[in-house]
Amino acid sequence: MFPYTDGDLARRLRARDPHVMSALYDRYGRAAYSLIYRVVRDAGVAEDLVQETFLRVWNRAQSFDQDRGALGPWILTVARNRAIDHLRSTDGRMSASSTELDRIENPRLFANFEDSAMTLDRARRLREAFVKLTPAQREVIELAYFEGLSQTEMAARLKQPLGTVKTWVRTALKVLRDQLSGQAVA
Repeated sequence: MFPYTDGDLARRLRARDPHVMSALYDRYGRAAYSLIYRVVRDAGVAEDLVQETFLRVWNRAQSFDQDRGALGPWILTVARNRAIDHLRSTDGRMSASSTELDRIENPRLFANFEDSAMTLDRARRLREAFVKLTPAQREVIELAYFEGLSQTEMAARLKQPLGTVKTWVRTALKVLRDQLSGQAVA
């Protein structure tokens, strides 16, 4: 579907080829928007943050190392970090506080961007690993990833003791690590 591999795009990006941005946006713009929108819950803000994401990708192209990871997940990590930075900013806190709680989207309904972010096999393995989590474990992982909440913030949001939340996070991460590394006990 796309004429260039991620390796080609990464080389062109590091070479400062201005035409590469169009190809990068075609390949990852929709996934970046979906991820950012899921975090900020505002279409206008999400559009602005997508632009900021691709500007940051352009400005930090030299810091991308193919040996440490793939281009797509790196771009989506930049997008996620921009969205979380926005939430933590004054503007983000003000817009988040104006959102009615009953209209907040359920993290489990997030658009399937993993097809763009990971190979289909890795996405399947991740979904299978998530099935092994309890609802509480799944919720804390989603709050940490999609909203960037600390364990203390999760405890306050969930109205649970901090120790309980820490246990849920630690256990969830162990289950995911075991499942994804193939070391899970049947």
